[in-house]
Amino acid sequence: MKAYLLHAYGPPENLLLSEVPKPEPGPGEVLVQIRATSVNPYDWHHMRGEPRAARLVPGGFGKRRPQHSILGCDLAGVVEGVGSGVTAFQPGDNVYALVTHGSYAEYACVPEELLAPKPSSLSFEEAAAVPMAGATAIQAVRDDAQVRSGQRVLVNGASSGVGTFAVQLARTAGAEVTAVCGGRNADLVKGLGAVAVIDYAAEDFTKVARDFDVLVDIAGSPRITAAKRILRPQGSYVIIGGKAGRWFRPMDHRIAGELIGKFSSQRILGTDVVIGPVSARNLEELGRHADNGDVKPVIDRQFTFAELPAAMRYVEAGHASGKVVVSLP
Repeated sequence: MKAYLLHAYGPPENLLLSEVPKPEPGPGEVLVQIRATSVNPYDWHHMRGEPRAARLVPGGFGKRRPQHSILGCDLAGVVEGVGSGVTAFQPGDNVYALVTHGSYAEYACVPEELLAPKPSSLSFEEAAAVPMAGATAIQAVRDDAQVRSGQRVLVNGASSGVGTFAVQLARTAGAEVTAVCGGRNADLVKGLGAVAVIDYAAEDFTKVARDFDVLVDIAGSPRITAAKRILRPQGSYVIIGGKAGRWFRPMDHRIAGELIGKFSSQRILGTDVVIGPVSARNLEELGRHADNGDVKPVIDRQFTFAELPAAMRYVEAGHASGKVVVSLP
């Protein structure tokens, strides 16, 4: 089978399309023919090995070279075979999953506990846009911020992959959503349910927004002390991302927020994406939302498998609105 291999940290050109053996499912594993995948910041951080401080964290990138040669955490496809003990899926089933690595290939063996049925209303490309971004957003909105009906929620970085899901999930929970994004994306986020939009190029939201119950911060652009001012005294500030850097960013932004939160009446916490049975359950819930018409993935661009390095370069530049997906033959 064809797969992109990464032998050394670096730019997208280090991703080499290669011929490798097709995997065989072991006990509890499902062999999936991948029909679509997507590109996330998670993927290019692993490609670059940055922030470099993460190389020292157990289970992180790998100190000197990539820990995993095949990157990619989102996949949607068709079950081709199952290992012993698998009961929930059978050949021919359409599935999708959030995995730690391995989706930049034609096939992948996925633990049964990570798979969820693909939403019937979504194409493979649309389904592949959901796992990492959707799981991050649902953990941030539902679990960390605990958004409830009637609350006022501000989403900073609302036109990003995670942001587009966060806006829709907060709206579905009954919240009034204000979006912070570039002016060109104002109509996009309004169409997702935002009642107001702040153009970050024209206004500093920390100076004009007040009395919010929740701030979901994907962009990580404001100083934490300034961002806290938009919240009510018992509000929640959920940090998801931040500006990338070679050594510590965005890790330092999140760590600083959690330290400041220890001395504040406001809850300040970071969202940790869990890849495991909980992520599969989150995908099942996101699938129900999609089939009910409450949530839809926003796709900025679609690339072919041969163009995957170009897709990685495009996402790394930071200008995508929604998700960037890659289709396989």
